[in-house]
Order: sequence, then structure tokens, then C-alpha cells
Amino acid sequence: MGILNFGFDNIELWRSQEMQLVQLMIPAESAHDTVAALGDVGLLQFKDLNSDKSAFQRTYANQVKRCDEMARKIRFFHEQVEKAGMAVGMRAVPDKSFNMDELEGKLEELEAEMLEANGNSERLARSYNELGELQLVLEKAGSFFDRARSEAQAESFGERSYSVPEAMDAPLLESALPSAAAHAGRLGFVAGLIPQEKLNGFERLLFRATRGNMFLRQTPVGSVKDPASGELVEKHVFVVFYAGERARTKVLKICEAFAANRYPFPEDATRQRQMHGEVGARLRELETTISAGLHHRGSVLQNIAFNLDQWATQVRREKAVYHTLNKLSMDTSRKVLVAEAWCPLAAKPRVHEALRQAAQASSTQVSTVLQPLLTADQPPTYFQTDMFTNCFQAIVDAYGVARYREVNPAVFTIVTFPFLFAVMFGDFGHGLLMMAFAAYLLINEKALLKQKLDEIFDMLFGGRYCIALMATFSIFTGLIYNEFFSMPMTLFGGTHARCFINGVVDEAVTDLRACPELHGEVAFPKGMPPYPFGVDPAWHGTKSELPFLNSMKMKMSILLGVVHMNLGILMSLFNNLYFKDRLSTICEFVPQMIFLNSLFGYLCNAIVYKWLTAKTTDLYHVMIYMFLSPGTVDEAGYLFPGQAGLQVRLRRWVPA
Repeated sequence: MGILNFGFDNIELWRSQEMQLVQLMIPAESAHDTVAALGDVGLLQFKDLNSDKSAFQRTYANQVKRCDEMARKIRFFHEQVEKAGMAVGMRAVPDKSFNMDELEGKLEELEAEMLEANGNSERLARSYNELGELQLVLEKAGSFFDRARSEAQAESFGERSYSVPEAMDAPLLESALPSAAAHAGRLGFVAGLIPQEKLNGFERLLFRATRGNMFLRQTPVGSVKDPASGELVEKHVFVVFYAGERARTKVLKICEAFAANRYPFPEDATRQRQMHGEVGARLRELETTISAGLHHRGSVLQNIAFNLDQWATQVRREKAVYHTLNKLSMDTSRKVLVAEAWCPLAAKPRVHEALRQAAQASSTQVSTVLQPLLTADQPPTYFQTDMFTNCFQAIVDAYGVARYREVNPAVFTIVTFPFLFAVMFGDFGHGLLMMAFAAYLLINEKALLKQKLDEIFDMLFGGRYCIALMATFSIFTGLIYNEFFSMPMTLFGGTHARCFINGVVDEAVTDLRACPELHGEVAFPKGMPPYPFGVDPAWHGTKSELPFLNSMKMKMSILLGVVHMNLGILMSLFNNLYFKDRLSTICEFVPQMIFLNSLFGYLCNAIVYKWLTAKTTDLYHVMIYMFLSPGTVDEAGYLFPGQAGLQVRLRRWVPA
């Protein structure tokens, strides 16, 4: 490594941790406690020694099934708590911890209680909604009949008072008149409620099925809770009058087809009032019963909500332990479990301590034996991160995980990712807003770590240090771009440029944008330095502002991109030197560096040279004719003496 070391090997995150394959001989009676203790350490990756067995053939398959069943019950409780609008929280002092058998019995008991409470609540709610609909039918349909009786009495009174038979032979006694009801037969009726959207089709089908021999009265009652679904539905109360048994059968079938709820309705007015009173009393009783049931159900759910996270964590922990135990092989005597795991060398003291504590906790006479194994297998990659570096390591891992002991790009990503974001986002005002948000996250870090955050905010909180760096670099690039919420700033004073008219500075022109209209030229007076830092505010609002800024940012992006690509190729050199891969260094690294810098490196140098010398050479023209006519440089593409020969030599290094 020598001169190319740069002290990177002293950075812990520079390469993945050195790993070692170890074998553990665990006594069967302490296997659970041992694996649980190793899980608390969290630094072992167990190999599956039973890959030839299915999930149902493994030793602890039944225990995993039990954990799955308990997890299902906990998900059921989560759904019930969310439906009740309660928050899942932790007690300040948690309830006593249960072992798995006790927790399983507790969950089974609570599930049975909740299912019974839900069933009772649904039955009572259905009865309450049905009685509510019956009450509406008694009120609305009763008004139909009351109105019909009053109209019939008025009509009958008017006929007796004013109607005089015109024919001389007409009978004078009312009893001698033919009875229309006697010819038509007795009328029947059906009363109930139907959803508003089905009313028109219901009426049309009734008319067609009975050939018009029916009479339908209906009135809206607004939103009503449907007994079947429990949801609010716009409904109408209806009464269908018909004549004959066949018509009755058709009407009942149509009501069933349109999901119309039918209710009994007495003809006698006295019986209607009596039934209305009975329904009202029954509704009041059901309200009391439902209220008591909801109070009991709420208290049970409140107790569940306080302990739900604790139970869920315990079940997940137990399932992870048994899932790991299923990877271990059992010896022929079934007294010892054999495990193989990858362990960081730096973590071996912690692993030994965990094994010692597990042996003491399980009161076993034989402790676990840990011994290293020699293997040719590729070890897994493990990077030791902290709260600051974890975010950047996650960004790198999202694109790909480095091989064992390769250079870790996250070391450079800590700077390059926030800075490249700022190149795109650069604005002084927006950077201040981001910094304020990052400061809030960092100041309240300890308090937020103890809270349960939602998915979006948890993601932002996890990247709090990255947001702080992005805000810092955005403020810096905002100063370079001289933008504050897209407006120019004058933190370093105003522009030094002046309007020259006929070669003389015209101090009366304060707005340089008007200089071209006065046939003048914007330039710097002799000896006047340019703007101290960033883009000169004189560019703001001019016609050439957008082309100038686009050109500047495009060239700056090319410079940063080429530097980034060179950095990536240089990292491959570090890997080749570490793994002593001379062939890759000669056949990959060297050609890549020559090709990249012969073409794009030359372009970057041309950009910087053009900025320093203020030349107006078209770089598109330079790069195109470097390949179309090597060795020839015209006036439009001239930058410096000896340019033609240099381009010919660089052209030879670029593959055709």
C-alpha cells in the first residue's frame, strides 16, 4: 500500500470487520437461553445446517407454529384496538413478564373473551338497528293509514251530505248499494324499508309483476344504519298494497330480491300505538345493554393496548430463537446441538461473556464450547456503524453490498452524497429551512428515540445527520449561486460592474439591465476586482442569465462527475493492492484511468483553462473535431499553443 495508504486503514469503516467461522457445542437443556443470549449480542450469523430438511421436519417446528399462532392473535388484537380508536402504548411499569406457556394461555383467554364480546355486540347492534327500522315503519306507515282514514271519512261525509241520486228508480238506502269491496276481495299490504338507489327498479318490477294491480306508497327517512352491514344507508319506508294470494307471493319475492327489510305492521290503529310503545321501550333497554357491553369491551381493549407491544416483542423474540435453533443440527444422542456461525473477531469477548451468562441462567452443569473452524467459504460482509454513519451505510447498501474486506464507499459517501445533493438543491434560504429541521431532530434526539414514530417521520429521523450535512452544503452552494429563495443576495456588497457608454462609465445607470438599451456595454472598470464570492448579482434578470447559469452548472457537473468517476476507479486500485491482484491493476485499473482522463480529463482541463483565460472557445467544437480531424485546430477551437499535437497523442489512447 505504501504511499497510497493515506491513513484510510485507520478508519474503522474503511473495510468490513474481519470474520471467523466458529462452531458451538450447545447442551440441549440450555440451547434456548444460549441462543437468546447470543441474539442479544446480535453479532453472529448462523449457518443453516439443516438445509436438506423442510420447515415441517425440523426439531422446533411445533414451537414455531405456536409462535405463529400467538402472532396471529396479537394481529387480531391490533385490529380491534385500531378499530376502537385507541393508541397502542407501553406502561410506565410493564406488567409481569410471562413465559411462553403463560402468554399463550393469556392470549387464548383474551381472544375468546374478545370474540364473545364482538359476537354479542354485533347481535345487539343488529337487533337495535332492526328495532330502529321497525320504529320508522310504524311512524311513517302509520301516517299513511291515518291520512287515508281521514281522507276516507271526509269523502264519505261529503257524499252523504251533498250527493243526490239522479235516477228516479235509484235506491235511497245505503245498504242497497252494491259493495265494491265485495267484488274486489280483501286487500293486503307489505311494509318495510328499501335502499334509495333500489327504489326505482323495485317500483318498476312490482308494477310489471302484478300488471299494475298494486299500489305503492313511500317516503324518505334519511340515513339509517343497515342491520346487515351496520353502515349508514339512505333508505325509504314503503307500503305495497295488493289483492290476492298470488300477488302477495310475487311481492314477497321481489322484496327479497331487492334486499328490502320487511317488518310486521298491524292494521288496527290501537295496536299500532301499543306496538310503537313496546318498540321504544325495547330500544331503551338495548341502549343500556349495548352501553354496558361497550364499556366492558373498552376496558378489556385498554388493558390489551397497554401490553400489546410488550407481548408482540416477546413473541417475535421467541420465534427468532426457535427459527435459529432449527438451523442447528442435533447429535445422535440428542443431548447436544451443533451450530456454525460467522463471528467478527472483535466481538469474540462479548460472545464468550454471553455464553457464560447463559450457562449461569440455565443452571446447566456443562457450558457451551466455542471453537474456530477453518473454511474456504467467503465470509459475510459486516460494517460496524453508529448513529452517524448508519444512514450513509444504508444508502450504499441500497445499491450493493461490498464483498468481504473490500473498500467501503460509505466513507466517501458521507461527504459526496450531501454535497452532490447541495449542487442540485443549492439555495441559501432553503438550506436554512433544512438546517432548522435538522436542528430540531438533533436537539430532540433522545426524546424521539424513546417514541414510536410513524414510517415517514422515522425515515427522516434516521437520516437526521445526513439532512444536517445536506443543509450545510446547501447553504454553501447557495452562497456560490448567490440565491436566497431564488432571489439574488448582496452579502458581499453590490456588483462591481458598470455601464460603459462610448467607453465612459455612466454612473447614472443604476440598473445594468437597461445598459444594452442605451447602446452601452457592461464591464468592470480597470483595476476593479470581480465579485468576491459566488455569482455576480449583475446577472440577475438579464437576458443572458439563464444561458450563463446553465453553462456554468453544466460544466461544474462535468468536473464533479469526472472527479467522482476517478474516485471510483481509484477505489478499485485500493482493492487490487489489498488482495494483491496485480493482473486487475494492469489490465483494468490502468486502461480505465488512461481512457477516462485522455477524453474526459482533457475536457475538464479545457473547462478550467477556459475559465481562467476568459476565452470564448466552443468546447463542443473542440471535442468533436478532436476525433473528426485529429491534428487540425481551426480558429473556433483554438485554446492554447501545442493543442493539436496534444489532442493527437490523447486520441491514440482512446479505443476506436
